Amino acid sequence: MRFRHIFIAATVLLSGNAVAQDFPSGSVNYVIPFNPGGESDITARLQQPYFEKLYNQQLVVAYQPGGGGAVSWSRLNSLKEDGSTMMGINLPHIVVKPEQGDVGFKTDDITAVYWFHYTPDAVVVKADSPYQTLQDLIDDAQSNPKKVIFSGSGKGTANHLAQVNFDKQTGVNTTYVSFKGTSAAVTALLGNMVTAQWGYTTVGKAQGDSVRLLAVAMDNRHPAFPDVPTFKELGIDMVSGAYRGVAVPKGASEETRQQMSDAIAAINNDKMFQQQMIDAGFAMIDVSYGQSMDSFMAEKSSEYISAARSAGIID
Repeated sequence: MRFRHIFIAATVLLSGNAVAQDFPSGSVNYVIPFNPGGESDITARLQQPYFEKLYNQQLVVAYQPGGGGAVSWSRLNSLKEDGSTMMGINLPHIVVKPEQGDVGFKTDDITAVYWFHYTPDAVVVKADSPYQTLQDLIDDAQSNPKKVIFSGSGKGTANHLAQVNFDKQTGVNTTYVSFKGTSAAVTALLGNMVTAQWGYTTVGKAQGDSVRLLAVAMDNRHPAFPDVPTFKELGIDMVSGAYRGVAVPKGASEETRQQMSDAIAAINNDKMFQQQMIDAGFAMIDVSYGQSMDSFMAEKSSEYISAARSAGIID
């Protein structure tokens, strides 16, 4: 499913001078709820110069890590509501975490105003793996239940839920080993601690010739990996990954919510920015504030909660 609202971006770009006079009134703080160096941070740093070019104001990135994002998200609604602050958000994190217990916020506490990209789930193997195709892996998993071992970045993450969905759809029984982050999961793969990795397309870009992608969870093939089939092409209905966007405090006015949404839309529809994202292995989406946001969140929440229950992560 694609959520392209190019008319929003066009409006922002064509009326840039008028918008710039009203929004923002000064620099904007961009809170990243994770440590520096992760994909949320990488994206924010790439967004900075485009924001400053559009609005002649600084986009100031700050880090407030803790609890896999929960510490910052629990504080979101105590921040300034005047358009001077926005916060990075991630799926499935903001849906699954509150279902696992008291983490200081509920999904409904998060006022998402834009989702701009995702890192598609992908089955990753070493370059010297005997698996040349995804079917090779499936055949092995069918013959040897639980013997095909995947590394992945944490429990209840996009990787973990992808493994649950994959096993369900293909009728196999694989083993998922949770590691603390994508880097650790890659290390496990390259060190022959696991058979394969539930990783992302960004892993393929970062690791280059040392790994091979067997399939990507997208509607269409990733431009950076034109030879790698989608799961859909292989008869497996999977479009998934780690989605990233921004939210504002719940007390922000409708005008402020829309202005922030329009600002990120304008960045997302810049051709140079799009190419930077694709080159890094990301997949672009445009989910703006309003009806499309509501339907997107309802759809994704249903998918994630169902998968999390199947995995025994939530009751």
